[in-house]
Amino acid sequence: MTVYINDISVFLPNEPVDNDHIQDIIGRIHGLPSRVKNRVLDNNKIEKRYYAIDPATGRLTHTNTQMTAEAIRGLKPYDGFTTDDIQCLCCGTTSADVIAPGHGLMVHGELGSLPCEVVSTAGICLCGMTAFKYAFMNVALGFSENAVATGSERASSLIQSKFFEHLPGDGDVKRHHVLPFESEFLRWMLSDAAGAVFMSSEKNPDRLSLRVDWIDHVSYAGQYDVCMYMGAVKNDDGSVTGWRQLDSPREALDKNFFALKQDTGILNEEIVKVAIDLALVRTIKKRNLKADEVDWFLPHYSSYFFREKVFKAMQDIGFAIPYEKWFTNLAYKGNTGSASIYVILEELFRSGKLKAGEKLLCFIPESGRFSMAYILLTAV
Repeated sequence: MTVYINDISVFLPNEPVDNDHIQDIIGRIHGLPSRVKNRVLDNNKIEKRYYAIDPATGRLTHTNTQMTAEAIRGLKPYDGFTTDDIQCLCCGTTSADVIAPGHGLMVHGELGSLPCEVVSTAGICLCGMTAFKYAFMNVALGFSENAVATGSERASSLIQSKFFEHLPGDGDVKRHHVLPFESEFLRWMLSDAAGAVFMSSEKNPDRLSLRVDWIDHVSYAGQYDVCMYMGAVKNDDGSVTGWRQLDSPREALDKNFFALKQDTGILNEEIVKVAIDLALVRTIKKRNLKADEVDWFLPHYSSYFFREKVFKAMQDIGFAIPYEKWFTNLAYKGNTGSASIYVILEELFRSGKLKAGEKLLCFIPESGRFSMAYILLTAV
């Protein structure tokens, strides 16, 4: 059965925060300015982002659950739609508010809507797409008449200075970082958002819908070490020690196990190769995909540092898509992890730029342990 996206909604908390005011919102660890902030921002080219933090008090304004529910409430696929109409709800996030129950169940509880099937997917950037794919399959197989998929992140709770104030550093915090670079640079990379799509087996009668043509999702974790992780430390041999292997939660806190971390060495070395030389080549062969058939290329990348590298790699495999066909809003809406592709899609969907028959190729890489997704949509 053919599946259509009939509406897309996004929730961005509070007012946008520019680069001059980031530290005012997320704080300075031990009261000291970051020594890597400017270098990271020069590379990622993010100029504005959103935080679910009250700038005056530093307190939480929204939970991940609340942001996701707000995005869902913003959906208007047809006149009279309410959240009670949702038959299948699929929610993906890296940063759930609680370890259990699942994020999807917490969102359903926040909505207070009628009984429906609920699924939670976990991961990093790709968990928003695994939720998307489950929703798609549910409608395609006729298990439900409609489904809502979400991707959301409340990353700011993991990067506020108070999350790290207990760390002593090496005793000389004025000269040395309290945090290693693998954690510190993520403070200037991540922000908050939630996005939702409504899918059904019938397209909009009086406006554009997006037909879901196919979804390719592949993991290369069998060939690559962990790259982005939380609740663990990475050992010199590439193995990972999780917090539950320790003697106490206190040890995990003292050793910074709960900070989100990125192995930037393996990221820079491998992400483009896996995304393009392996995953995209695989999809091109599987789907007989041609670059000149793509009208819009929607890449989710964490930093403009990778923009030219991705373009060059696509060019090298004979799949060049000119920059004028690229659509991204990283610079002014930030890197919001599993919500990012929803945030990108929503803006293009509402922009008035889409024409019937145009094809959208979405690219969603995840560096957690190198998983990739490509999605082809057609405006109809």
